Amino acid sequence: MTTSRATPGAGLVEVEIPGITPWRRGKVRSVYEAGPGHLLIVASDRLSAFDCVLPTPIPGKGALLSRISAFWMRTLRSATPHHLVSDDPADYPPPFAAHAELLAGRSQLVRRAERVDIECVVRGYLTGSGWKEYRQGGAVCGIALPPGLAEGARLDPPIFTPATKEEHGHDQNIPLDEMARLAGRPVAEKLRARSLALYEEARDWAWRRGLVLADTKFEFGRVDGALTLIDEALSPDSSRYWDRDEYEAGRLLSFDKQYVRDWLDRSGWNHVPPAPALPPEVVERTCERYLEALRRLTGEAR
Repeated sequence: MTTSRATPGAGLVEVEIPGITPWRRGKVRSVYEAGPGHLLIVASDRLSAFDCVLPTPIPGKGALLSRISAFWMRTLRSATPHHLVSDDPADYPPPFAAHAELLAGRSQLVRRAERVDIECVVRGYLTGSGWKEYRQGGAVCGIALPPGLAEGARLDPPIFTPATKEEHGHDQNIPLDEMARLAGRPVAEKLRARSLALYEEARDWAWRRGLVLADTKFEFGRVDGALTLIDEALSPDSSRYWDRDEYEAGRLLSFDKQYVRDWLDRSGWNHVPPAPALPPEVVERTCERYLEALRRLTGEAR
């Protein structure tokens, strides 16, 4: 029997499959070993912000983000090779296939990869921490930008700002030369080119569908020696999306978890755990924005 822990009327907090211990449990997802060379990733409805898991889940979030990520991997030319094998539980090995009802829509069978411990960040618009850094010194992660840019300004070409992968706390921005020292110059250059190609292809797709892809982050690993896109791709948790019409009118309307971050800042929370519970209206509006992002990007209604 498959069980889950959840607050009545709230999102799925955790997936528990009796007799199977997760290989790894992250902030919002659990990873199971699924036979030679494969893993099963299962997304909960937990939401993290400012490196803290919030006490209030977002109903349906795990399924929405899994579907968006799988959509991008299957749609973008630049996404190949990627680690996704299937998101249909009928394709899963035993004993996971026996729990299809719970796993449907919120899980992915993937190829196991040797992770490259670099966060590949691409910024196509001036916002977030990049905007704060630019105001202080006219540069973002050591990359000088033209003077006089406003918040939300489009960056052409987009900039690649890698970061270290930290198990705890904030990832640390590093220059490309440091990335080359850690991963090797040929790998660093390949990851830079691949990340920029993915971002630009996705940015064009989103723009035509009424969304601005402001920035995003990718992870890569080696599968059979090939650099392979892994983890999630271009989801509203790993990317910033804005409404295109609002952007063209000079306003930034988010379709990602920035809406939650903004509420947390207004609440007066100091970003030190534990985080405050989200009020029902914030949960509801977050759900609506994630659903709208899914609809615009993929054409799926739910």
